[in-house]
Amino acid sequence: MKKITIAIDGHSSCGKSTMAKDLARRLGYIYVDTGAMYRCVTLFALRRGLFAPDGTIDTDQLQALMPSIAISFQFNAEAGRPDAYLNGECVERDIRSMEVSSHVSPIAALPFVRQAMVAQQQQMGQGGGVVMDGRDIGTVVFPNAELKVFVTASAHVRAQRRFDELRQKGMEADFDAILKNVEERDYIDSHRDVSPLRQAPDALLLDNSHMTIDEQNQWLMEQYRRVAGA
Repeated sequence: MKKITIAIDGHSSCGKSTMAKDLARRLGYIYVDTGAMYRCVTLFALRRGLFAPDGTIDTDQLQALMPSIAISFQFNAEAGRPDAYLNGECVERDIRSMEVSSHVSPIAALPFVRQAMVAQQQQMGQGGGVVMDGRDIGTVVFPNAELKVFVTASAHVRAQRRFDELRQKGMEADFDAILKNVEERDYIDSHRDVSPLRQAPDALLLDNSHMTIDEQNQWLMEQYRRVAGA
């Protein structure tokens, strides 16, 4: 059976990565978390002190350093998912912090960052057999993907999910701060000049505000079988 390309886009904290990981595992496909790639660049910029106190970014310095940023994924057998690595260091936990979450949208809006990441993503997905999630997979990275899904949920639901995730990991979490971050990221992601978050015309809409993970997975598998003829 021909391996297809599956693009899953949507708002932050709506469960895209969970859905994509589960589907890739069931199909034996490669999974690429593009959001983690932008978080890695953000972590790199934070560590290098490239953010000023007012939140502005030293873009000239970051652009000069982009060639020194190597991002990869390695499967974590214990966790059952791939972990993100920045220049050979596992940063899966670090990139999920609120500090990174509050700085990632302006980093992801930089044209030279998006150009570099999109080039890497397209290389990773050559030949199909890939499930990729992010903000612009179905519109920019793989506009010809055989299956496109746009996922959303209410801001309050997404903030609660993020809050629960951080608490489960033993990390500090403030619901009001998380909700504010979710709403701010929605606005920035949807209004940036380069590759804004939007639903591709041929993407299927999935509002999972009131769905369980099992229900999501079943729905997604049904869409895959319809498209792939499985």
